[in-house]
Amino acid sequence: MPFDTIIRGGTIATAADTFACEIGIRDGKIAALGHDLGAAETVIDATDRLVLPGGIDSHVHFAQPSGDGIVMADGFATGTRSAAFGGNTTVLPFCLQEKGQTLREALRRYHALADGECHVDVAFHLIVTDPTEQVLGQELPALVEDGYTSLKVFMTYEGLALSDRELLETMSVARETGAVLMVHAENFDAIRFLTDRLERAGNTAPRFHATSRPIPVEREATHRAISLSELIDVPIMIVHVSNRGAMEEIRRAQQRGLKVMGETCPQYLVLTEKDLDRLNMEGSKYVCSPPPRDLASQQACWEGLQQNVFSVFSSDHCPFRYDDPHGKLAPRGRTSFRWVPNGIPGVATRLPILFSEGVVKGRIDLNRFVALTATNHAKIYGLYPRKGTIAVGSDADIVLWDPKRKVTIRHDLIHDGADYTPYEGLDITGWPVLTMVRGRVVIDDGVLVGEKGYGTYLPRAKPAARPDASQR
Repeated sequence: MPFDTIIRGGTIATAADTFACEIGIRDGKIAALGHDLGAAETVIDATDRLVLPGGIDSHVHFAQPSGDGIVMADGFATGTRSAAFGGNTTVLPFCLQEKGQTLREALRRYHALADGECHVDVAFHLIVTDPTEQVLGQELPALVEDGYTSLKVFMTYEGLALSDRELLETMSVARETGAVLMVHAENFDAIRFLTDRLERAGNTAPRFHATSRPIPVEREATHRAISLSELIDVPIMIVHVSNRGAMEEIRRAQQRGLKVMGETCPQYLVLTEKDLDRLNMEGSKYVCSPPPRDLASQQACWEGLQQNVFSVFSSDHCPFRYDDPHGKLAPRGRTSFRWVPNGIPGVATRLPILFSEGVVKGRIDLNRFVALTATNHAKIYGLYPRKGTIAVGSDADIVLWDPKRKVTIRHDLIHDGADYTPYEGLDITGWPVLTMVRGRVVIDDGVLVGEKGYGTYLPRAKPAARPDASQR
């Protein structure tokens, strides 16, 4: 037979077009798009379904060191499993360089943890925390050439934050090598100042996490990161933007022609700081950085998605168990919000939330949904056209959606290593019902049918130009 699999009867959507045809798949790749493609070993009936490129979540944390006595809830097996249940076929976790460690040592550790464990395909971002002369002069340029073409820097967190000089040095290497630079933009000194003052006043409950990281802290750091990148003339991605102030800093930079991109996440569309103000320690379930804001900030993030200020929509999946002394209820975390493990799970709920709140409610159209959740990630991070679209020659990473299925989010639908979801009880319309990675079905109507270890590591090309530039 000419094809291993044919998908027929569905409505296909890419970032540019919506159309009806059959998809012929051979050897894990899309071999034909057309009508009456004939026979195949397997035929998938997609009648009344949307046929979309598999989601790419370019901001997830798996198996990452998180402090003394703290254990991240997801390794690569459970993290990629949850991703597949949520309609994702590729994820980009971070490889964290710890102080005193070389980047290659960090990469060996993460590759060992991922090897044979993944349900979907994986590529790594590098996190630079110790930008020594050897790292910047030798290791980083060599690794970019080896296909690790993106890196992240932090402007906050003890042991992670870089000084402005270190940021400039790292940006300079990113420019010279053609890598894209991701920036976590919050002002470290301002957060420490506010945290100390809150603790002296006895304000230590989880809700004060948001108080310690107000909007000006994020806005100022966003402005500073943009200014530093302008000095170097390097493309940067400001990640997990939560509010209008930071969003408008990015928009102004783009209007000036700077190479600045933005990302936002589900927590900034459907959660607020009031979620941190729950009884006892329940608020710790929502502790993440930047914190959820208010309804006006939610509206600003929607504007960023609608007006192309944000190029990508990611989860910032950073999971910890709640009812666990190695997670959110760690003994030190009970004494102050300062010590509550920082992050929330979300890789499985990213796509359903944006589809329901965005497409179904008319905030964005289906093609914009595909761009924000798959195509732009692939273009920015050097995976396009292998990933992120439905086209002849691309990997057969395909997700079938039931656009009318109504689901109430419950943790038992998530299949991750955490013991809760911050979106518990949220009513959703539209759900991924089949996930296919390189021509092989991994999830079929809520059942895991793919084997652990099928997911593969993806070396990447150097990033393309900002994907939305032509739309401005």
